[in-house]
Amino acid sequence: MHSRTELYVQARQVSVALTFVRSPLFLLVVTLGVLALLLSITIPQPIGPMFWDHYLYLDAANRIQDGQVPSVDFFTPVGALGYYLFTGLQGIFPNGQPLLLASWCLLLVTGPAIALVVFDVQKRSALLAYAILLPFLVFSVLPFNTGDFYPYPGSDGFGIYNRQVCQLLYVLAAALVHVRDRRILVVVVAGAMAALFFVKITGVIAGTVLCLMAFAAGRIPFKSAVAAALLFFAVLGVVEISMGAVSAYIDDILALLAVNDGSLLPRLLQAASLNAGLLIPAGLLALVLFVAHLLSFARSLRQLGGNPSASVLADVFDQSFLWLAAFVFAGILFESQNTGSQAFIFLLPLLLKIVVDAVSGAAPKPRAITVAILALAAALPPATAIVQKSARAWIGAVNNVPLESRNLKTMGAVNFRPILALRAERLRDIYAAHRPTFDALADAGELPSFLLYSDFDFQAGWLKNVDEAIEAMHTYEAANGVRFETILNIDFTNPFPWLMDRRAPEHVAIGADPFRAIPPPDENVRAAIRSLDIALVPTCPVTNVNRMLLSLYQPSLEPGHTRVMLTKCYDAFIRNELKAAAPAASGS
Repeated sequence: MHSRTELYVQARQVSVALTFVRSPLFLLVVTLGVLALLLSITIPQPIGPMFWDHYLYLDAANRIQDGQVPSVDFFTPVGALGYYLFTGLQGIFPNGQPLLLASWCLLLVTGPAIALVVFDVQKRSALLAYAILLPFLVFSVLPFNTGDFYPYPGSDGFGIYNRQVCQLLYVLAAALVHVRDRRILVVVVAGAMAALFFVKITGVIAGTVLCLMAFAAGRIPFKSAVAAALLFFAVLGVVEISMGAVSAYIDDILALLAVNDGSLLPRLLQAASLNAGLLIPAGLLALVLFVAHLLSFARSLRQLGGNPSASVLADVFDQSFLWLAAFVFAGILFESQNTGSQAFIFLLPLLLKIVVDAVSGAAPKPRAITVAILALAAALPPATAIVQKSARAWIGAVNNVPLESRNLKTMGAVNFRPILALRAERLRDIYAAHRPTFDALADAGELPSFLLYSDFDFQAGWLKNVDEAIEAMHTYEAANGVRFETILNIDFTNPFPWLMDRRAPEHVAIGADPFRAIPPPDENVRAAIRSLDIALVPTCPVTNVNRMLLSLYQPSLEPGHTRVMLTKCYDAFIRNELKAAAPAASGS
């Protein structure tokens, strides 16, 4: 027979287990486990607008595995954290679909951080902890943006690092608003700010606005603020000393600022207008809270005979309308630099706090109802947009057809509508057969379609072009007894080295947008281009964008490389030592 002590211990263990199963932390663990199972297999994704944006992660991962350090050895448009997390997760889940890997890799950071927040909050209210966790999981699990950039449903393969910033800001906001344990607050704030810095610099600027608001309101005591700041700079110091990546990253940011010299005001107005459905109720809510505060302050003055006490004055900064104004300002500032994002999702923890305070406090019932309605109106648009877009994309993919490919690895795990598959093939033939027409469009500075890079048929045709180009390179190598070790695609993204298990050149930028993200080549870049074994030039269709890229690199390719027609949709500059006499040179 068991002793009473043993029975008590067993009963206690069962009770603890049941308590954990009912807790929000159990839901978080189960969700992460399910995502891990989904990454262990290759789940095809429906092609979406600007789908090729996430191929940058494949390029970066291949470079990192070759020993290159982002910002140090090659130019990056954003911070390196997402690339490193993707690389690590890809090593664990080699069969994972790249879009899902890129979208979920940040959970390696945000998962533990939100767990700390939930752990602190659930000690006071499990319901409140669930209310914080559930939206976070929706935004983190569903890899979609809040905005629409194309009328047809598809996967959002672009704006991934913007979504990651918004998810980090969500965790940061939840900690600043709801966490009471100062040790947890310091760790989460320092970790979130460091992660924001290494994902996108505008993210850490927005995060700083949130932290300053919390500090002014007294939510972060001075000692805790100093401790968080020291931890933040300690992380930056370790990365700089070990890799030199912080100073190199800052140099990249300064180079980007030199390329992007447009005015900030139009971008701020654009960000506000794109998110008006959320910002209008948020603004009305701030106005209601402000009026309520003025009335309350006036009553306090009358009760104190017109001489406000120090406590009343000190309480001025800890007002919901100021918090809301600061958070909205941070969001507009961040969204002004974005194309694709989960805009303003970090308002939700604050809106939740405002509603809880209004409903459970001494506010009059009409005001509490008004606050709750306006907060709900501001909170719903991001969640409903993402849930709706995911449902449209995945349910609509039931009748999609898979992309047929031989050389694309998991990158080729995509599907699209049969009519778009037919259109993609027809357009590829037209692009190749009527090259002068598209040369004329490029001469005029126009794309064949205003939304070319969002068109699903372009994205599908681009993948087919890549597949055929790899086949042609393998054939060329076998016929001539050579091997192309270093490969560059003179296009927005360069997945060829990863697809062929080769190397990308050092110093050459990833995310090659000549209008926004490519500084003028320096001597390091020119030397890397001169040493290339092969540089690929897409021609289906010829575009003014790719012509501009080629103009940056062609002086370094000549005369050491010879241009040949590799396929009907790709020309290639092959290093003269590797060039055979057989292929005929194509027109330039």
